[in-house]
Amino acid sequence: MFGIAQVLKNILDETRRVDFLAPLLLRLYLVPVFWMAGTKKWENFDSTVEWFGNSDWGLGLPFPLVLAFLATWTEILGAIALLLGVGLRWMAVPLMGTMLVAAVTVHGEFGWQAIADPGAPFATERVMAAADKLAYVKEVVSDNADYDYLTSSGSLVMLNNGIEFAATYFIMLFSLFFTGAGRIVSVDYWLDKKFLTSKQ
Repeated sequence: MFGIAQVLKNILDETRRVDFLAPLLLRLYLVPVFWMAGTKKWENFDSTVEWFGNSDWGLGLPFPLVLAFLATWTEILGAIALLLGVGLRWMAVPLMGTMLVAAVTVHGEFGWQAIADPGAPFATERVMAAADKLAYVKEVVSDNADYDYLTSSGSLVMLNNGIEFAATYFIMLFSLFFTGAGRIVSVDYWLDKKFLTSKQ
């Protein structure tokens, strides 16, 4: 019995030869997320600053110019750090900060779900109401347009804009903060191997 368990453990341990794939895939998943977020903010920087500062329809944050600049370049440089695996543990900290700020200031009031799904856990009254509105939209579209054509690229959904995605990205970054960029396919690994590990 214990012999079989040991054999199975040894087989499982062999998979650690490619353990660098886990942080690599997390990094590659997050690259376009932060690249698109940062570059869109930069392309529309005046609007971004206005959205950060306006308390009527925006976030109402203090020092909107400074915060918009920091958020924009944290995301752009963060995407580059994720892609190359360079300075990643350091870069994960401000990226996690942007996700916390986004969760609190942008998404927090809408609950958990990013997409409104009344059958999912944590469905709020807003999500439940969204189901009725979505049914109405589908009815209107079916009666007045080519519904099959409009949904041929995907189903119609109602955006809830909750904290789900921001929390997911935060957790992925949190993991990378502890694991680092991973072996083999990261600049950090080779810099560490050349300049730090070899001196110990």
